[in-house]
Amino acid sequence: MTERYLLNELDPEARDRFEEHFFDCPDCALDLRAATLFIEKSKVVLADEAAVSGVPALAVPSRRLPRWLAWLRPSIAAPALALLLAVVAYQNLVTVPHLNEALKSPRVLGWTAVNVGTFGSEGNVITVPPGNGFLLFIRIPPDATYSRYTLDLFNSAGKIEWSLPLPAAESLDQWPVQVPAADRQPGTYTVVLHGITPAGEAKEAGRASFELRFQK
Repeated sequence: MTERYLLNELDPEARDRFEEHFFDCPDCALDLRAATLFIEKSKVVLADEAAVSGVPALAVPSRRLPRWLAWLRPSIAAPALALLLAVVAYQNLVTVPHLNEALKSPRVLGWTAVNVGTFGSEGNVITVPPGNGFLLFIRIPPDATYSRYTLDLFNSAGKIEWSLPLPAAESLDQWPVQVPAADRQPGTYTVVLHGITPAGEAKEAGRASFELRFQK
């Protein structure tokens, strides 16, 4: 079936069935890879012999592989494999150790306190290195009306960056929230707090803003 497929001797229905079968059969995948390589090498050898003897080379029937099989060609498969190995090696030797070391190393994060209990509250200025995370100390005055909260962070363009569920605790009115590192733009960020009633109704309970600046 592999040879007939490459020589375009299969009818359309049989060719479609073989292509579906190819994905789940390692043996057929290996046969197709070997046959493709054999046909391409045969063309090179026959062309060289014809040039030496002066006899026209015999035509080797072949067909163009579908696009989804283009990776089988040696000219594509070899460079792709080399690039993949290089990426894996770089991640294992450089990226992963660097991330592991960063997780184990203590560091001081920039922070600011945000009071969302007062509507229109304008917060402080926080200055961090570009791309770094920081801490927000979110102050939520206790309110028996809500059983839980949802905290939303909007960037300077007015787009939401993330939402964080918070429980309603009578003994704790300030929550330390770590904002993960990201490629952010400097500007005014807004924190919006929604209270969720026991019946599941959401209502805005407060909002506040803070200015994010980057160290030069």
